[in-house]
Amino acid sequence: MSDVSRQFPASQPSDLPVAAELRDCRLCAQRFAATATAHAPRPVVWFAPGARVLVASQAPGMRVHQSGRPFTDRSGERLRDWMGVDEATFYDRSRVAIVPMGFCFPGYDAKGADLPPPRLCAETWRARIMRDLDPQVTLLIGGHAIRWHLGLRDVTAAVAGWRDHAPRVFPLPHPSWRNTAWLKRNPWFQAELVPELRKTLAEVL
Repeated sequence: MSDVSRQFPASQPSDLPVAAELRDCRLCAQRFAATATAHAPRPVVWFAPGARVLVASQAPGMRVHQSGRPFTDRSGERLRDWMGVDEATFYDRSRVAIVPMGFCFPGYDAKGADLPPPRLCAETWRARIMRDLDPQVTLLIGGHAIRWHLGLRDVTAAVAGWRDHAPRVFPLPHPSWRNTAWLKRNPWFQAELVPELRKTLAEVL
């Protein structure tokens, strides 16, 4: 068992009634069974009332599907570094709500890359969850979240225009290590956006 598993058990409750319904969701069972992994749905639910920060992410990967906790992978390490928070803060549901565009691992495509989150998931659950959340700061992680919340399709342009939305909203690239080349091409992200993000979250949290 990992350190995260010992500190943050999967049974940690959420006070929102919708959470119990969401954990039992099987709307995409046939869709997931038809993927290369042929897996069953396992919604990863990590939010509670009163959270000051909303992480609007994309969808769990295979490692998160197995652990049942969001961002228990290398992208989580990078995201927490951008945020300037430790694991205890990040996994404290009273402070940070993690509400992805798809709550289950969507499976792999023919090339072994993660499939996009089914739009049905956000259409079914997102409005109900957001009615009970009132975050002070929202982080939009990757293209799917940026398009849903801001209506913008160009991720680089959206992130470059972060000052138009801060400090309430910060559009961010996905913290996947596949985006390392993007970060090298856009040094302003680490030099300008990340310090402001850390400052804002330190004040809010």
